Amino acid sequence: MRDPLFRMALLLGLLSAVGPFAIDMYLPALPEVAQDLATTEARAALTLTSYFIAFGIAQMLYGPMADAVGRKIPLVLGVSIFLVATVAASMAPSIQWLIAARAVQGFGAATLMAVPRAVIRDMATGPEAARMMAAIMIVISVSPMLAPLTGSMVMAMGGWREIFAVLAGAGLISLLLIIFVLPETLAREHRQPVRLDAMIRGARRLLTDRRFMGLTMIGGFGMASFFVFLASASFVYTRQYGLGPTGFSLAFAVNALGFFSASQFAGRLAQRFGMERVISLAITGFAGVALMLTGLVWLGFDSLVTIMAGLFLANACLGLVMPTAMVMSLDPHPDIAGLASSLGGTIQMLTGGAMIAATGPFLDNSSATMVPAIALCAVLAWVAAAASLPRLRIGAA
Repeated sequence: MRDPLFRMALLLGLLSAVGPFAIDMYLPALPEVAQDLATTEARAALTLTSYFIAFGIAQMLYGPMADAVGRKIPLVLGVSIFLVATVAASMAPSIQWLIAARAVQGFGAATLMAVPRAVIRDMATGPEAARMMAAIMIVISVSPMLAPLTGSMVMAMGGWREIFAVLAGAGLISLLLIIFVLPETLAREHRQPVRLDAMIRGARRLLTDRRFMGLTMIGGFGMASFFVFLASASFVYTRQYGLGPTGFSLAFAVNALGFFSASQFAGRLAQRFGMERVISLAITGFAGVALMLTGLVWLGFDSLVTIMAGLFLANACLGLVMPTAMVMSLDPHPDIAGLASSLGGTIQMLTGGAMIAATGPFLDNSSATMVPAIALCAVLAWVAAAASLPRLRIGAA
């Protein structure tokens, strides 16, 4: 705990976990929301979609703002918006109100995705930055393990509205941490005023950078696999395998454990073997495991144990990919780290949303469709790696 970089990573991780927690804690409540607001499950699921879309688009605002005025102001602004929207969601009288409140909530939470990555780039580069990103992943990865269980416990004592009350408390704590604990990491002399022409030039530079776009799409398709899982897992686990809310939460947590545990080795492995080799091997493992699991499911080996074990291994590979890809995409662009972070985050979130839209018509709340959809995301991530990395190092020294 004496390492200042680790302490900063832990703080950034706590802040970054608020957005994912607002997604995962809410999952067990979807059936109750549909019943309470007299709507369908499909419309209740739009509360997730609206959150994702706003979350992705808003990152394009916070990144350039962070480059212009420093890192703290966008964080204070975004978390304040999140807090107000969360209170509004807890009072929603209709599904339309809740969908709108969730969109505003996602718009505010986006700052906690875009800005912390720029803070890391201010403080470290290369393997050291990968270790910081992995430390952040410790906290973020705990969210899928604890959030659904927390949501189930809150619902047992109250209802879905009380979930938003807990999230409002988390937002308030985050706001206090940002104001009183988080230091400003971008010196005034390094700040760049927000100019549309500069943003366009920076965006053009990033969008035409094959390596940046490839690494961003690796993360995008990796994130899309999470989105597909989020959109279908509660129905697959409860309807196909007969799990209750607590059982679903535990199964969800086991799947997240693979990502959590593996991400902690990303920095050390990158330092020892090089970031490109780590990401090449890991993305190949992710695609291979996902395809193998698809084959097992189609052959009839689709038990709950098989699904959980396969997703655990796939997510373990992905845990090495995500923090490494984030660091590699930002390293060559220190002068526009905020823009790069926000543009990358926006592309990744929209890619995830597009994959949900593309696979949604084929999902039938069974593992026979959920697993192949995840495998498709994994294969596309591998293709992005093969197209953007100089050598997809499978066995190279």
